[in-house]
Amino acid sequence: METSKIYNKGHYEAKNGLLKPLPEKVLQFGTGVLLRGLPDYFINKANNQGIFNGSIVVVKSTSTDGVGEFEQQDNLYHHVIKGLIAGKEINELHENTSISRVLVASTQWQDILALAQSSELKMVISNTTEAGLVFDANDTATKSVPSSFPGKLLAVLWHRWNHFKIIANDFGLIILPTELVPNNGTFLKKIILDLAALQQLPDEFINWVITSNDFCNTLVDRIVTGNLPEKEQLQLEEQLGYQDHLLITSEPFALWAIETNHKSTVNELCFAQVDPGVIIAPSIEKFRELKLRLLNGTHTFSCGVAILAGFETVKEAMLDSDFSKYINELLRFEIGPTLINNEITNDEVNAFADVVIDRFSNPNIAHFWKSIAMNYTEKMKMRNIPIIEKYISLGKKIPEGICFSFAVYCIYQESLFQIKVDVNEFSLNQTFQAEVKYWIQLIQQSGVKKIIHQFVKNKVTNQ
Repeated sequence: METSKIYNKGHYEAKNGLLKPLPEKVLQFGTGVLLRGLPDYFINKANNQGIFNGSIVVVKSTSTDGVGEFEQQDNLYHHVIKGLIAGKEINELHENTSISRVLVASTQWQDILALAQSSELKMVISNTTEAGLVFDANDTATKSVPSSFPGKLLAVLWHRWNHFKIIANDFGLIILPTELVPNNGTFLKKIILDLAALQQLPDEFINWVITSNDFCNTLVDRIVTGNLPEKEQLQLEEQLGYQDHLLITSEPFALWAIETNHKSTVNELCFAQVDPGVIIAPSIEKFRELKLRLLNGTHTFSCGVAILAGFETVKEAMLDSDFSKYINELLRFEIGPTLINNEITNDEVNAFADVVIDRFSNPNIAHFWKSIAMNYTEKMKMRNIPIIEKYISLGKKIPEGICFSFAVYCIYQESLFQIKVDVNEFSLNQTFQAEVKYWIQLIQQSGVKKIIHQFVKNKVTNQ
């Protein structure tokens, strides 16, 4: 297709007027769809409201693949948001203008180091996958392009400190890793300090890294994909009159929880003002717990149930009234009560449960149960056994839905993989073991789908 038919600055300005350049406040390591659909989305939203007023310089570390598309489109792209909010279907189209440049680390490293010396630069965002947060003893801050992301970040910090020297304390950076690693900011900071010590960098520099830079633990959650399904993509391109090779699609739900105690960091992250999906708090542990137990835990409890009931995708299962009632029961009345404490209220549990039901029911996402069931045993132990143990520690009866779900897990493992589950490996509680045995017998007699129906019928009758 000819260049004029590919989305670029000319198309944007023809509709919206002159695109004003903004100060380059963000250095972002990664071009992936999660970054473009979550932090870049929030920053673009704030820019549109005249709040953040900053652009993003993106670093591509892996290769030059895909950089040409950013250049061709002047770093602009569309973002389609489709899904459910409070059960109501939405379909939105946004234009994202937040990226000013895309630099290739292997060939434009000096440009990246030049940006490190800018007084306008305020923060670093990254998503280099969990494999990207590694210690590479061969990386150096002073010579050629470091291989690892931590090595590159150390070089950026080293050049910044050297540039500002005696006033460097006023020019520390906010570091926002979004890799799915627990306490990712703390973890990244340790790698940086270990690398600095290995390279025998000055104590003054190491002290500056510790005291003047804020390494924030973060938690991110949003399903972001690339193009729309082919037919929808063609329809949208026909409507727009051009192609967008950088278009992304996401669900409405968006969470970026950022942990910091620094008032200056809160002030700099002013894009949090434009969307409740950005949460800045002294501790983000409760948001991690809500996600782990209510979203991930419900997935794990229910995946075997869904598969043995004959459902292929999550959205298909949620169209079944019995299954959706079973999910609701798990969320609100079985898992939820174990989370309520001094930090998490019943209202917060129910609000998060509402979001989970919307996400599970999203008709635009084909989330396959067999994918969710991968590493079933490990997930059951990490996400769900603590819920069971909480009931046991409180001396309370473990709810029927949880026992039923665990019984299905046992049947699933044996019927599909010939693995006989030893319940002792999960819990030594004899009452729980007896309940699981009881449910296994019921399921073997009647089948999963019939048991789901009977389960929710009894719940309705008893309420």
